[in-house]
Amino acid sequence: MASNLLMKETLKYWGLSLILTLCSATGFSACSNSEKSSEEDSVSVIADKVWAFSQNHPDGFTLDIRTMAEQTEGIAVSYAETNNSHSRQQLNKVVSHALAHDGIVGGWLNRENGLYYFDSTKLFPETSFKEAFRFGKENGQSTVFILSTYSDIPVDGKLAEIVERGTLIVGTTGDYCPLTFREEDGTYWGFDIEVAKEIASHIGVGVTFVQTSWPTLTADVLAAPQNFDLAIGGITITAARREVMLMSEGYLANGKTILCRAAEADRFRSLADIDKPEVRVMVNPGGLNEKFARENLTLATIIVHPRNEEIPGLIAKGEADVMITEITEAPYYVKTDTRLAAPLLNEPFTHGEIGVLMKKGQEDLLQMVSNKIQKMKADGTLRRLHEKYGLIYAY
Repeated sequence: MASNLLMKETLKYWGLSLILTLCSATGFSACSNSEKSSEEDSVSVIADKVWAFSQNHPDGFTLDIRTMAEQTEGIAVSYAETNNSHSRQQLNKVVSHALAHDGIVGGWLNRENGLYYFDSTKLFPETSFKEAFRFGKENGQSTVFILSTYSDIPVDGKLAEIVERGTLIVGTTGDYCPLTFREEDGTYWGFDIEVAKEIASHIGVGVTFVQTSWPTLTADVLAAPQNFDLAIGGITITAARREVMLMSEGYLANGKTILCRAAEADRFRSLADIDKPEVRVMVNPGGLNEKFARENLTLATIIVHPRNEEIPGLIAKGEADVMITEITEAPYYVKTDTRLAAPLLNEPFTHGEIGVLMKKGQEDLLQMVSNKIQKMKADGTLRRLHEKYGLIYAY
């Protein structure tokens, strides 16, 4: 019995001695080479898959390499450690870094030099701009990338300023029901007010409304320092405005029409019926309503009244005969005041769209606003707002 135990211990000793001798001869690292080699093989296999994926996606991609699922939502920001990686060999480094961090690899083809670049990437929710911008700056990035819209947003642009402030400052006239109206206590309501809140929510910030006016709208948008980040509230998209400012895509159909007393609805069936010396036409100052009236009504008496929201009531009282207004505004007053009518509502004199107005140099903010408008059209939010306020949906 004792001899058997002695033999076992002797064999164990010589086995350990043999292992130590082998490791000494080849280096102790050789003992872990199989494990290291296995890890390298795993990285290389994944890198091969990413490389093959990139060849079929020349417009770029963001890939979860743990599942090989392409990511289509979020804000992608590259890690500094893997910047300028643009070969199959360098892709191994990117994959290795991604596996140790977030498991996300981004790629894009530089068409100027024909090289495909790869980065280990961090993803943020699309409302987490503050965190994304901060991470981008820490990693030496000039932009972050929004996956859902394939758009680059600078880390030090207008949007970054708004995000850091935590509030989107919106200029609006507050005199244009049901698009924008300011109550006596300073609160705002209306279709465009809700659109502005949707935009702010999309950016991930609060919203503050600042009153502007139609005569001062352009000056207020162009002011330095700025009075607000953007203007909203029944602002028609025009070539003249786009020459000096930025305007979003349209989100509300628009067109010139009239309000008159219901008892005289049959009297006004065309511009010619309105353009007579005995007809008193009332408009608000400085906007497109006054411009339209002066360009198209040479015989009628034009009366300029400073407060747009008071004009329908003045028409109803007989202090003027016709109000030049928009198809967005007229239905609200007809609904809320039975003394009024809009006989030409379905035959507007002009056709256009309403959009968001802002200062040039804020293309990143414009991109975000347009992205949100497109999303609202796609998910039904915009249609629901149209229905809520009794507006014509044309999208």
